[in-house]
Amino acid sequence: MNKKIAKQLRQRKRKIRNRLKKTRPANIEPMLNSGNIHYEISDRTRGMLYGGIGAIQMFVEQLKLDETINRYLRIFKLYNPYYASDHVLNIAFNILCNGQCLEDIERLRNDEVYLDAVGADRIPDPTTAGDFCRRFSIHHVELLQEIINEIRLKVWAQQPPDFFTEAVIDADGVIAGTTGECKEGMDISYKGIWGYHPLVVSLANTGEPLYLCNRSGNAKSSDKAAYYLNKAAHLSRRVGFRKIRFRGDTDFSQTHYLDGWDEQGIRFVFGMRAMPNLVTIAENLPETAWKGLIRPPKYVVKTAPRAKPDNIKEQIIKERGYKNIRLQSEHVAEIAYKPVKCRQSYRMVILRKNLSVEKGEAVLFDDIRYFFYITNDREATRAEVVADANKRCNQENLIEQLKNGVRALRMPVDDLVGNWAYMVMASLAWTLKAWYALSLPEKGRWHKKHKAQKQKVLRMEFKTFRHFFIMLPCQIVKTGRKLVYRLLGWNEYLDVFFRAIKAFRYPLRC
Repeated sequence: MNKKIAKQLRQRKRKIRNRLKKTRPANIEPMLNSGNIHYEISDRTRGMLYGGIGAIQMFVEQLKLDETINRYLRIFKLYNPYYASDHVLNIAFNILCNGQCLEDIERLRNDEVYLDAVGADRIPDPTTAGDFCRRFSIHHVELLQEIINEIRLKVWAQQPPDFFTEAVIDADGVIAGTTGECKEGMDISYKGIWGYHPLVVSLANTGEPLYLCNRSGNAKSSDKAAYYLNKAAHLSRRVGFRKIRFRGDTDFSQTHYLDGWDEQGIRFVFGMRAMPNLVTIAENLPETAWKGLIRPPKYVVKTAPRAKPDNIKEQIIKERGYKNIRLQSEHVAEIAYKPVKCRQSYRMVILRKNLSVEKGEAVLFDDIRYFFYITNDREATRAEVVADANKRCNQENLIEQLKNGVRALRMPVDDLVGNWAYMVMASLAWTLKAWYALSLPEKGRWHKKHKAQKQKVLRMEFKTFRHFFIMLPCQIVKTGRKLVYRLLGWNEYLDVFFRAIKAFRYPLRC
């Protein structure tokens, strides 16, 4: 960031802070006042809302993502007028620019300033984008994911040494419902919802979706999971992760593969179904085998602790006599357990929840429920195994972002593979957001501050990232030798934005 821009950012920050701190005497008029408003159309000055899209384009060029897609993804025999990268990036950019479906591409297609900003005479319309999705075969979708992962390795290679301590890989399925009736591959799920059942395999360290697989709505959660977990492990080894760990819920404890993963040095923590034989074992354990589970606090109070507010929900439940299940205590025990399809035994950590079932003020009865976790981690304590298994719930946040933030699971076309292709291209918007954060430099005098900012951007919701880094009102100025994005506003992340731009101007260390 040059001195002039740094000075401008300080001045704008100071100006808004002074304005917000300024006290005003009480007056009889409301704060929001329309004033004497007039609307006009500018003749020469042109602007747009998505000033951050230029930085994304710089980033794509630095990564050579467009070049790599065009080199290996052969969808067309003849490019006229669009290359494969034009289609892929068009879908990702549409989502970055607040689009929610293919039809929103038409909004950008008719925005002359946006077309100038991305250096395009025109972009594919929604119908052409949908046709591009339908041209994919399974081979093409798999190839596109491998292309994206090749670029992902470049981004990971720029990270500090402690990044490669351990790769934590999560797997889960999600129901993607649809109201359509003629979509090939759709079926009714175990929840009674018509649609598809995509598989998501992700890296928990950064929240990146490594592999997505679209499946029929009635598919089991574990279908093809082992195949993609193995591919994710291979990807992690290539970049130099020293350890690999798999996590999944009860649907992913595929005992047929546990021995193979253990032989490869892969640690795993999977939930196990509370099958009758396991429940019987747990019930017959002596009380001395159980230890109380003390969960660490969710956060540390930095100021004085405050009194808890009244639980209004619980008051209403008691007043109206609804059934209420309350947790009284938790205990953990451990046994050696050999699944039928395994050649050796593994640790089985058992969590016992003591619950009370109440109705109004009266306690109806006590209830005990068991949860089982199988792992080959011989070093972690029982509490750590339970905590690690529970952390897998963070993947639910990623799935929520893919589903309702990026809206990659909308299933806009009429066949299973075409919707799979759209899912991969739309999720690229989230992946670019993660790469954007990982590419932020954190060295130098302010490395602690910059490292904290990097983690904050990495953990941002997609909507927040879009507001602070993409939706930047700007003026577009075309000169003989350059295209100028002149930002017109200020927000608290602009210093991070300009540090990112500076990093995007230099080639990667590969």
